Amino acid sequence: MPSVRSVLSAVPALTFLLVPAASGGAQPAGAELVDAGGLAAHVRFLASDLLEGRAPGSRGDELARAYLASQLEAAGFAPGAADGTWQQRFEMVGLTSQLPASWRFRAGDAELDLAARSEWIAGTGVQAPVAEIAEAEIVFAGYGIQAPEHDWDDFKGADLRGKVLLLLNDDPDWDPDLFAGKTRLYYGRWTYKYESAARQGAAAAIVIHTTPSAGYPWQVVRTSWGGEQFELPARDEPRIQIAAWTTEEASRRLAALGGHDLDQLIASARSRDFRPVPLGVTTSLRLEVLSRRVETANVLGLLRGSDPRLAEEVVVLTAHHDHLGVGDADARGDGIYNGALDNATGCAQLLEIAQALGAIAPIASKPRRSVLIAFVAAEEQGLLGSAHYAAHPTFAAGRIAANLNVDSANIYGRTRDVTYIGYGRSSLDLVVERAAAAQGRIVQGDQAPEKGSFYRSDQFNFARIGVPAVYLDPGTDFIGPNAAGARRRQQAYESTCYHQPCDELGDDWVWDGMVEDTQLALAVTLAIADADELPAWHPGDEFLAARTAALREVAAEPAAGSPAAK
Repeated sequence: MPSVRSVLSAVPALTFLLVPAASGGAQPAGAELVDAGGLAAHVRFLASDLLEGRAPGSRGDELARAYLASQLEAAGFAPGAADGTWQQRFEMVGLTSQLPASWRFRAGDAELDLAARSEWIAGTGVQAPVAEIAEAEIVFAGYGIQAPEHDWDDFKGADLRGKVLLLLNDDPDWDPDLFAGKTRLYYGRWTYKYESAARQGAAAAIVIHTTPSAGYPWQVVRTSWGGEQFELPARDEPRIQIAAWTTEEASRRLAALGGHDLDQLIASARSRDFRPVPLGVTTSLRLEVLSRRVETANVLGLLRGSDPRLAEEVVVLTAHHDHLGVGDADARGDGIYNGALDNATGCAQLLEIAQALGAIAPIASKPRRSVLIAFVAAEEQGLLGSAHYAAHPTFAAGRIAANLNVDSANIYGRTRDVTYIGYGRSSLDLVVERAAAAQGRIVQGDQAPEKGSFYRSDQFNFARIGVPAVYLDPGTDFIGPNAAGARRRQQAYESTCYHQPCDELGDDWVWDGMVEDTQLALAVTLAIADADELPAWHPGDEFLAARTAALREVAAEPAAGSPAAK
């Protein structure tokens, strides 16, 4: 079979500058090179049992990284790591907590035993052989939020050192002028809850799980927390001993043990006047912890921009290459968490974009800015790969024009819309709107804002260093005679196969929607890369200050002339 480059060399260059879209608009250069066969081939390999779920530091992880690097090389990209290789390697600590069969709570002479996994699950908060709390008092601390900009402090100066905080997995959502209303902010993420408890000197924190507040059922917590957990090596940040979850019903019984009604406690937390409530319950828990050091890597490929000045700036495309590995078997006896949708599909999309960009670059002198494709590691463990890149970027933050992230693509069919997580926050809104309009589609903002999706994938770590970010998600307004069935399948995935062994490549996958979404991402990439001006956050956005500082830093020095400029 002839290569893409040999085929392109025989076709007039103008063919690839504008491609008619089905809607009558125009697609970007290279859009016709994105096809279902290429997407399917990449997913088929990355989600195969051979890779055993691509757990960080595993053989499957190494195979996935080698495959991604080889495909980037074939597409015409150059190694993008600072040391001239394809992989930005970093160390992680793998922690496996040994849970006792039950967790006992006491209030006077009364006791309550909660069953591991079915009613609670926990992990160590410290990188040590043992994580332990002894006769610690349980305190209900509401949302566990300190937010001066909202005049909100759930702690009110209470001495919570050594306590176990029982916390709501949400943020205040009943007032659109308070914490963005129904839109979940980082304050509502479980990661924030544990960090906030640690800052108070608490010994442990228990997050109350509900499906609405988490955005997924209890089984996802079980599978996500049931095996080895990975972290970046600890520094000097405050830490709790134990990070735990309980089901809503178990939390209700725990409150009742101390003579409290959980609903009344939650109601009391819905006020700025709330103060922490000691429950009159104590508990002890000791976790034996197995630890090991493992290495994983972000796979980085760079396509140098054609403009001598703008090439010193970069558009970073991200998709995470990891999943959960091998864990508890399901009813079929399958214990491999293949992660086909999450996120072999996102990797496939970026590989197709890489092929298109590599093919058109020598013909159309595009893109003007450089493009870095980053397949980031350990997203499922807390966005660790993108956090490592953000701390050790190969381009200074002020020279990263934007981040475009893809995570779990559309496998159900074409849609009239596209979901843009982060819509309304930056000048990238117009870029995405124009690309969607060329396809005859509309842009929707986060269609489940209560899930806090902007803070749950890798674009968050780029935003934290000031980089304007786009997280493209599938639309929901499906087209065609099977539209209703497509929507039902999309909705069912989260309750049945999200973070489960059944997230596998199936014969029922429909590829035309993913093709169209990938072409859209390519159009957005080229528009950002070719624009005269850098994208910008809208005034008042929470990440604007970081962007201002990053731009000021690079303005103070001339461009270094190297992809590794910092």
